[in-house]
Amino acid sequence: MKSLKFVSSAVMAAAALTIGLCAAPAAFAADELSLGKSAGELAPAADAASNRPPATFFTIAEVLAKLDRQRGRGPNAIRTASLTPPNTATDAVPAAKPLPPVGAEPFGLFTFRAPENGLWRKWRGLESDLAKEQSVLEQCRENATACPSQAAQFLRLIGAVKSKSGRGRLDEANRAVNQAIRYVSDFAQHGEADRWTAPLATFATGKGDCEDYAIAKYIALSEAGFPREDLRLVLGRDRAIRQDHAVLAARLDGRWLILDSRRSELIDDGELGNFTPMFAINDRGVQLFAAPYARRLPLGDELDAAPAANAAETEWTGVESLQAASPLLGFLPVLM
Repeated sequence: MKSLKFVSSAVMAAAALTIGLCAAPAAFAADELSLGKSAGELAPAADAASNRPPATFFTIAEVLAKLDRQRGRGPNAIRTASLTPPNTATDAVPAAKPLPPVGAEPFGLFTFRAPENGLWRKWRGLESDLAKEQSVLEQCRENATACPSQAAQFLRLIGAVKSKSGRGRLDEANRAVNQAIRYVSDFAQHGEADRWTAPLATFATGKGDCEDYAIAKYIALSEAGFPREDLRLVLGRDRAIRQDHAVLAARLDGRWLILDSRRSELIDDGELGNFTPMFAINDRGVQLFAAPYARRLPLGDELDAAPAANAAETEWTGVESLQAASPLLGFLPVLM
């Protein structure tokens, strides 16, 4: 009796399942003929005596077209099942965009924000000094008789730079500042390893080191109307003499030119041999240089001039050797 009850229950469940699977929704009944062909036309061996309704075959595209007609999109509405609607989320990896072969920064490199360190503190302190000196220059323009001599000298230099145009403006700034300042190390002048001095303070003594030259040129060109977004104070490493060095880079007609305290003429950034740029500074703050998508180990003497970009404690001393690059793969090195 238990077996008969079990078989009876199984038969009833199978019948209910068959009815549920084969029953077509009322919404599709009217379009049954248009959605496909019955099994009777496709299966000669079908049992003609069977009371089961014929199976209906249809494509996904036909179902989508029917739904579009029901939703009032018109009889000619067409959708393809294989296309992904634009508002559908997907985990597919987007196609990679072509990468530029070189960067837009000096030396064909890229830059990104440097970690907070001593350079940021030096730059913010210098910005404060520059703001104070800016007010002095403005007062001198309003009242020349009360102008300090160093400010009057710097304003004359700015006027000479402003009178030029194009490359001549850069030439004038480089030549005039180089002639106005005599090189003296920060140790000799201030008794400390590295001090950044604003232009009026530098012109007051007529002495300075490479950073002071570059800063004075940066401000002179800015005051003369040269866009600051096209200027970079560049700190780097002179590998020939194994010392830190600073220059000013200026972008003119898409090319970066270098204003160097050691040269009276301008040179292209690609012609500055034995120089490894490390930091670029302007109104955006302190930026680290990085070679384009580099992921290789440094070679030879590059070990002395390529600190890892993730070195949060990297500091500019002006005289001391820079830290070696990280030997681990996967780090983005500064200028490989």
